[in-house]
Amino acid sequence: MHKLSPQMRACVDACLNCYTVCLSGFAGHCLEMGGEHTKPDHARLMLACAEICRTSAHFMLLGTPHHKHTCAECAEICTECANDCERVGGMEDCVAACRACAESCRAMAA
Repeated sequence: MHKLSPQMRACVDACLNCYTVCLSGFAGHCLEMGGEHTKPDHARLMLACAEICRTSAHFMLLGTPHHKHTCAECAEICTECANDCERVGGMEDCVAACRACAESCRAMAA
């Protein structure tokens, strides 16, 4: 098993947290709220965000150098998701998790 640097370990943690917050937030909060929270574009974005976060964490844990590609995409999608969750409103946990993940992934992609 390869050793993760502290920076990579923090990024894995941020990705897994964002995955959890986006998936459970959509399955719980958004579906219960309805309206803007369940519009197709918002739903697809939240689910895509959860999936790219999971994938980025997976690639880092595998130790593949391809994590730089997934992390770059993850940062972009997380930023877009944070902005959309902010627009929809009442999703502060998701906004914070997405912004933290985007920042960490941006650093890992560099």
